[in-house]
Amino acid sequence: MIRNKTFNRKKILIIFSVVTLVLAMLAGRLVYLMVFCSEYYGKKAEDLHERERDIKAARGKIIDASGTVLATNRTVCTISVIHSQVKDPERVIEVLTKELNMEEQAVRKRVEKVSSIERVKSNVAKETGDKIRNYRLEGVKVDEDYKRYYPYDTLASKVLGFTGGDNQGIIGLEVIYEDYLKGTNGKILTLTDARGVEIENAGERRQEPVDGNNLHISLDYNIQMYCEQAAKKALEAKSADSVSVIVMNPQNGEIMAMVNVPEFNLNDPFTLITEPEKKAEESEESEETAASDNEHKQELLNQMWRNQCINDTYEPGSVFKIITTASAFEEGVVSLKDNFFCPGYKMVEDRRIHCHKRTGHGAEDFTQGIMNSCNPVFIELGMRLGTDNFYKYFKQFGLLDRTGIDLPGEAMTIMHNKKNVGPVELATVSFGQSFQITPIQLATTVSSLVNGGNRITPHFGVSVKNEEGELVETLQYPVREGIVSSDTSQILRDVLEKVVSEGSGKRAKIEGFSIGGKTATSQTLPRSANKYISSFLGFAPAENPQVLALTIINNPQGIYYGGTIAAPVVQEIFSNILPYLGIERDESALKQEESEDAEQNHAATAE
Repeated sequence: MIRNKTFNRKKILIIFSVVTLVLAMLAGRLVYLMVFCSEYYGKKAEDLHERERDIKAARGKIIDASGTVLATNRTVCTISVIHSQVKDPERVIEVLTKELNMEEQAVRKRVEKVSSIERVKSNVAKETGDKIRNYRLEGVKVDEDYKRYYPYDTLASKVLGFTGGDNQGIIGLEVIYEDYLKGTNGKILTLTDARGVEIENAGERRQEPVDGNNLHISLDYNIQMYCEQAAKKALEAKSADSVSVIVMNPQNGEIMAMVNVPEFNLNDPFTLITEPEKKAEESEESEETAASDNEHKQELLNQMWRNQCINDTYEPGSVFKIITTASAFEEGVVSLKDNFFCPGYKMVEDRRIHCHKRTGHGAEDFTQGIMNSCNPVFIELGMRLGTDNFYKYFKQFGLLDRTGIDLPGEAMTIMHNKKNVGPVELATVSFGQSFQITPIQLATTVSSLVNGGNRITPHFGVSVKNEEGELVETLQYPVREGIVSSDTSQILRDVLEKVVSEGSGKRAKIEGFSIGGKTATSQTLPRSANKYISSFLGFAPAENPQVLALTIINNPQGIYYGGTIAAPVVQEIFSNILPYLGIERDESALKQEESEDAEQNHAATAE
């Protein structure tokens, strides 16, 4: 009996101790949660009773070299509904269907969907948003937002690029500089009860957005306009497929203009410039057919957005003779006084490779050879160099790498594998055929050869500033010095000036200005299609280049020679932009030219 009582007392004591320990642990846990974790759980509880809506940050502007705003924002609205707060759904559906110009079924689906908040439509004009707000419909929210706006519609469309529905960059500079431009969104936080209904008079908390920074670029609105006008004129006059123009500073790689006509409307980027051809007989459209049509339209859109200056490659033709010349002089296999003979062709193994002048140029020195753009002269230079040396200079000049331009999708040079290059391939490469290059690679390489030998990086971005104009970052780009000697660079400038003043590039000549340049005419593949590419590359002043322009006319109809139709485009561009850039006429040279013209006229009269 005594033993049982003792056992029971011990048992009670153990139970009491356990209960006390558990209670102590619970009390300790409660103290821990209430004191040490109060902020965390308070925030969690607050979050459960808060509904958040984004406040979009304003995207940074894109501003040109002259201070002109090329990309900015317009205020638009996002219309949303909160299901738990909608008191009269039929009235809401009626108003939104009418004001948003939407199908009733689409609006009904969103209004009746049980969710904390449902977006009905974004990018709504502010006037429409204000109108909807004035209805004071319960459960309908009208939040102000931003939509990207391009004041000049088509200007530099394939350079600037555009943004999507979420205001995020899709192509062009908009996507490359996304991190600088996008900013940080803010939030509107409103208190709700357990049912998700906003508590009246509880107010709201706001986390203010941080706007994006402004991107300042080297592209110049006025120069771009001059180039677009000249390119459009050439496009229409020659019924060409497209015309591309690059204008850049060969000393530092800053791009002043980049044109690819036809351009598209940045404020309406999903509308094709030309509608796809309709089938003669329309059949009942199946889902499979609709999907196929959508894919086809997307392909056409991608093609329309494509920047031919960087995304596409082409056979450069005789402009590439500048690179062959630089390689030959660097290697010491030619001099200005070397003599050549052109019978109108050159035999390479069993192949007769023609000069553009089938009757031949006869005896000529090197300077005359480049002035005449004589293929046999450059085939000879290629043979003197040999494959190993040619490829050595391709690599040295940077031709086998991308330029590093600050635009997406840059293509690589398509060159023969060196082990597959025989005498015929070497001959055709020497005058710019049987391989492909991008226009920006060609313009950059020639810039680097005529600027004294510094391989520059082509670019648009110059600096990033905040809305107050304070500098955030100066953008830097690599420069590789000494890719060619200063002597070779000087020779190139001299002989290319003669190409314009006396040779095949005469149609680019402007009285009083020294201009260097090179013409080119190449054929697209397959050769049987008889489609040509006409181009001209020019720079000024020839003795100290400050501006370089490359014009490419794709598939011109009728006369297609580069010296005849592409050189005048560069002449027109230079006539406008040289004075604009502050490059003055050489009055002494102008007087000498007038004197020479007078003498020629006098001699012609005497005859």
